[in-house]
Parts: sequence; structure tokens; C-alpha cells
Amino acid sequence: MAEKILMLGNEAIARGAYEAGVKVSSAYPGTPSTEISEFLVRYKDDVYEEWAPNEKVAAEVAVGASIAGVRSMACMKHVGLNVAADPLYSVSYMGVNGGLVLVVADDPGLYSSQNEQDTRMVARAAQIPVIEPSDSAEAKEFFKAAFELSEQFDRPFIFRTTTRLAHSQGLVELCDRVEPEDKPYEKNIRKHVMMPVNAKFRHVEIEKRNKELAEAANKLPINKVEMNDTRIGVITSGIPYQYVKEALPEASVLKLGMVNPLPRKLIEEFASRVDSLYIVEELDPVIEEQVKSWGIQAVGKEILTVQGEYSANMLRRAILKEEPEIRAAAEVPGRPPILCPGCPHRSVYHVLNKLKMHAAGDIGCYTLGAVAPLSVVDTTMCMGSSISTLHGMEKAKGKAYIKNWVAVIGDSTFLHTGVNSLMNMVYNHATGTVMILDNSTTGMTGHQDHAATGKTLQGDPTYAVDIQALCRALGVKHVAVVNAFDTALLEQTIKQETARDEVSVIIAQSPCVLLDKSKKPLYVVRSEKCKKCGMCMKPGCPAMTKAEDQTVRIDDTMCTGCGLCMELCKFGAIELVKAGE
Repeated sequence: MAEKILMLGNEAIARGAYEAGVKVSSAYPGTPSTEISEFLVRYKDDVYEEWAPNEKVAAEVAVGASIAGVRSMACMKHVGLNVAADPLYSVSYMGVNGGLVLVVADDPGLYSSQNEQDTRMVARAAQIPVIEPSDSAEAKEFFKAAFELSEQFDRPFIFRTTTRLAHSQGLVELCDRVEPEDKPYEKNIRKHVMMPVNAKFRHVEIEKRNKELAEAANKLPINKVEMNDTRIGVITSGIPYQYVKEALPEASVLKLGMVNPLPRKLIEEFASRVDSLYIVEELDPVIEEQVKSWGIQAVGKEILTVQGEYSANMLRRAILKEEPEIRAAAEVPGRPPILCPGCPHRSVYHVLNKLKMHAAGDIGCYTLGAVAPLSVVDTTMCMGSSISTLHGMEKAKGKAYIKNWVAVIGDSTFLHTGVNSLMNMVYNHATGTVMILDNSTTGMTGHQDHAATGKTLQGDPTYAVDIQALCRALGVKHVAVVNAFDTALLEQTIKQETARDEVSVIIAQSPCVLLDKSKKPLYVVRSEKCKKCGMCMKPGCPAMTKAEDQTVRIDDTMCTGCGLCMELCKFGAIELVKAGE
């Protein structure tokens, strides 16, 4: 009997890749997709895995492997697909040799993202087929099916997941790995070189292939009809299927595993067999708009939201008009997001706040510099945008306008898309100051390595990009490297560099505190020396609290021993009593 084990959705996708015979995987970390690559590295004897500097590169690596004739994949979150859009739209025309699947994780509910965009909309525009599982078992099996269909129809596929699927567990049956023969490479300029004359030909070809796939979708086993009470029929896919089954157990359901292209005949037949048809899909009305355009009467976003995650209770209210009994939640005090105790970003933002500076921010832990009490970051848009935003401000208002501004970006994000932006500043005679907060990891997604850490995804040592030398190679003459916790030198350096009339870079270095597993130094507050001035509280470290008499206390269960509080205390009230080991 085959072994069954509990797996996260992301772990099941990694297992599906292994069982499908994937040979090459490239990815950039992005919650909720990150763990796929971290689970996949378990199979490194059979699958080559890597962290790419960004999603565009990851997609192009996977395309190259496909052209060479092996099954390949790239993983990213939904906003990462924006970065990979250039190769995405072109490989849609090119097709595949070895099977090619891009895993894209959407984030309904905005648990770790700056928007709720729906990957299905992007896929429709790019004319890319999309498969979506509803649990971990399907995640593994549907992933294998995606490669079969990719090769059968000469189409790259998107495998869409969501946060709820990625991080939920389900029983998965383990199977053996298949080893499909590598597809022979054949030089085919018309297929692989997207110059206009060839692209015109390929556009005709993919329209033909998509029609064939849409017809085949009517009979694909991943599209499943469950006929029960015909008074209510529901068309759904992915995680919302689980909510439908919980809220409407007696309803008839058409569960779509392929959500682009849609199986029109199957949908029309199902609709004809039910009295009332509902379409339940999170985010945009992708299925709904197509179904209604075919003249099929259905109810969808009229009663359901385009925002956030769904739930069984939401469906009970909207469809059954029931008000479920819900136990009142306990009163919980507000808990705003904050940087970890000992985070090197905190000392940087404390100095910027002291100097009354503004920061154009970026995607990463350092985005938390926007909230009180640090309140330094004024903008955050997308990966690498901080540098370009600062540049745009200068070109709009002049050099004097940005003298109290800096761009703030992390080391991984700088290598992702910040390099081009810094190059643009130098090329176009900017004068702004860029602060690279180098904590030696991709911190927000769980401490993944990148091109400047000296380790690959597989844990092998490799060349580490010298960020300081890279900045100089781009033409930046003034590059200062400062310990992030040396607040006096940091303050002096910020004043010096922002006063320049040319581009400058400050690299504030200190490893993420969570990377250091050694015993931490121990600090205590001498209450008799405490003047209750609150200076040590200004950076907002969660390990610092005030007693009833307003003297400061340090919670040694939270303190990581960074020493910032002792440095800020001018009265010697905070002392180091035990050095770290």
C-alpha cells in the first residue's frame, strides 16, 4: 500500500515536481511560494534547484531548460509574475520542448503582499493555460498533470496557488519518480526566435493550440462534476471549493482544475442541469465574466466580494441567507507590526528619524520603518522602486528638494531590481543618497541566500557579489560602509553623503539578528541611575518596557543583545552584565 503523509501545499508541489521528473527549478523567494524551493532541495540528487536574483531571470532559466528538452519550472509570488511578464508573454508564443510550468502564488487577504492581483487575469492576457488545485493531494497530482499537458499541447502552464493552499496541510500519497526521456533539441528558428515575422506565425499556432486545449478541457479529469441536489449548482475552483463543500454540502458542484481556458461545453451542460447557478471564486470574476458572456445566467460578485479570502460562513450568509452562530472573539489589544528586537534596521531608522529625514522605501522587513515610533519610510511600491522613486522626486522638484530624503533598500532587493535603478541615477546625473541595509540575507521570506551571501540554495559555497564594488562599478564614486549599530558614525555619514551634489551610497551592514544562534549579551537597567528620559525607548524595541514608576526595564527573554539601548543612554543606566558567547 502506498505511503500517505501530511504535507503543506508547497511541500506537495515540490513532491509533485520530483515525481514528474523535473530536472531544473529556478525561483526568487516570495511568500507564499518560498517553501516550494526549500522543500524541493531535498531532491537535489535528481533536481537542480537555484535562487535567481529575480523572477524574470528565474523564468528565463526555466525556459532555457525547456528548450534544451527537460521538464523545468520556476516559482514566484503573484507580484513576482509582473517582473517575469516579459519572458511570460513571449514564451507563450514560443511554446515548449520539455514541459514548462511556472508556479505562481496569489495572496487573497494581503497577508504578505502589496496588492491582491489575480494571476488568472495576467494568464488570460498572456494566453497561458492555468491549473489550480484545491488541496495538497491535488497540488501534487495536478502538478504532474501540468507537465503532461504542457508537452502534449506545446504550451507553458501556470500553476496557480494561494496562501491558504500553500500553508495548509493535507494527506498526500507518495509515488515513484518518473524519468521521461529528454526531448531532443532541434534548431527551430521559426519557433524559438521571436522576431516579428516568426511571432506572427507563432501567434496563429498558439491560438490553434489553445482551442485544442479548451476542447480537451471538457473531458479532463481535473475538471470534475459532483451532482447532488440540483436546486443549487456551484462552479468553483481551488481553495473556495473547500468552503463550498462545507457551507453547501448538498449542492451540485463543478470543480474546475483548469481555470484557463475554461471547458465551455462542460460548463454549459452543468448549468443546464441546475435550477440556480452560483460562481464562487476569490478575487476577480474571471470565471464569472466568461460564463455570463456565453449567455448563461449565474450569480457571483453581485453577492460576493472581490476582496480578500472567502469562508464557509461568508457563503452561508450570501447564498443561504443564514446568519451562522459565531462565538465572540476575546478582546485583543492592537498589535502593530514591528521590527524584531535587535534588528539592525531599527538603529538606522532611529538615526534617520533623529535627523528628520524621509525615506523612499522598498519591499522587505525595512518597510516597517513606516510605522511609529520610527515613522521614516514615506513610500513603498514594489521591488527596487525606492531608488527610482527618489530619482523621480529629484527630477520633478530639483536637488534641494531631496536633501532630506534617502532611498532605503535591502541587500537582496538591491540585487533583485535595485541595480538598474542605481545605474539610472548615475547615468542621468542624479544627486540622491541610497542606503543599502545589508543584513546578509533575504530576511522577510525566511532567511534565504542570495548572490551576495556566498551560498547557493543547495548550501554549496559560491562567489559572493561584493555590493560595495558593484556600486563603484556602476559609477558611484562615494560608497561608505558603516556598522548599522554605530549610530554616531552612521549619523555623521548620512549628513556627509546627503550633502553631496552627486549620487552616493551608504551600506549599513549588520547581519539579521535571527541568523546568529549564539548566546546573546545580557543588559540590565540600573533603576537608581535611570532619569526616565525615555531616550532608550525612542527606537521602539519590543524588549524595552516601562515600569509603573516610569523607569525602564529590559525583558531578557526578548532582548537579543544588540546594545542600541546602552548606546543611547547618556546616564550609564543600562549596563552590559554578561558578554555573549
